[in-house]
Amino acid sequence: MNPKILQEIKIIDADSHWSEPYDLWTSRAPAKWRDRVPQMVERHGKQRWWFDGDIPIGLPIASSVIDPEGEKVTGTAFFDMDNDTVHRASFDAEARVAMLDVLGIHAQIMYPNVAGFGNQNFLKSPDEVLRLLSVEIYNDALAEFQSDSKERVLGMALLPWWDVAAAVREVERAHSNGLRGVVTCANPEEAGVPDMGTVHWDPLWQTCSDLNMPINFHIGSSKGNMDFFGQAPWPSFGEERKLAVGSANLFMGNARTIGNLIYSGIPERFPELKFVSVESGVGWLPFFLEILDHQMTETAPNELAELSLLPSEYFRRQFFGCFWFERATIKPTVEFLGRHCLLFETDFPHPTCLYPRDDIQLMEAFEGLDEADVRAILQDNAAALYRIDIS
Repeated sequence: MNPKILQEIKIIDADSHWSEPYDLWTSRAPAKWRDRVPQMVERHGKQRWWFDGDIPIGLPIASSVIDPEGEKVTGTAFFDMDNDTVHRASFDAEARVAMLDVLGIHAQIMYPNVAGFGNQNFLKSPDEVLRLLSVEIYNDALAEFQSDSKERVLGMALLPWWDVAAAVREVERAHSNGLRGVVTCANPEEAGVPDMGTVHWDPLWQTCSDLNMPINFHIGSSKGNMDFFGQAPWPSFGEERKLAVGSANLFMGNARTIGNLIYSGIPERFPELKFVSVESGVGWLPFFLEILDHQMTETAPNELAELSLLPSEYFRRQFFGCFWFERATIKPTVEFLGRHCLLFETDFPHPTCLYPRDDIQLMEAFEGLDEADVRAILQDNAAALYRIDIS
């Protein structure tokens, strides 16, 4: 394959993050809510992201490993880096676009930090009005960022998933404001909401299907899934070892979400609805989907008789997986699933992000594939899914 193809393709990065500006909510909130919306201040002697007065929802870090000079730091040093000590591309639209130009990336999908990867942090307040206001402010700021980036950085809208009717209205509002998809919690049952296998969620699925708004499940999208320093690493490990094994396990967390979604019958009932497993890699998908295919008839031939396709077939039709650092696993995954289920990501500016761009690594990952495969994975699949102009 000719390496020049990487210069010809309009690469779309399907997963990056926003180190939210400290005044994102306070600068947009009505005066009566200004002291309660998310904000980075010192309270009780601690600098934190606080919510509803005194509820801590985030450390005073930018979750960025790119310093102001554009160098990448490794290890746990990023825990000491806030928005004042990281590259402006972590939080500023103009600087982000300039960074995309440096990296040779045409467009980028962007996810949150402060609210949680599935907006689970806002549930820490009992005030539903405050929660919804905080969601709306974030989504309005996303639309501004998207506009300021000239439609090159596309944020996925948060949902007030604890209230399905409100979630439906927010999908409609986000769509009308030009946003191209949503990100939500994978395990709402942890908060006492019916799990996603119930008809409780059908209005949301129908709305997202009708409006062509893909549903993105980012790793760590619920309290139970966000386990960097919890049960994944052994207690005897040091901080870096805990971060390493915790991250590896976190990347695999979406297997549970994919299995439950398919076995629930949601893809059967909503065949046009699209799902994305974000920041989870793809090399494990052939093995896991083959397990789901096998178990469908081995242990659940009666309850799953309603499904007209095998799990692997639903995935090929309606699901996408995102990869970034993998090399040896891309070709076998394409051979099992085909080229149309894979997306490329960088995870900029998070730890483990693909930065700076490494075309040698990309060519190694695509070894054995043809140019049509590479074009689909780097450009065409994401362009169609998120309605991105590549003309």
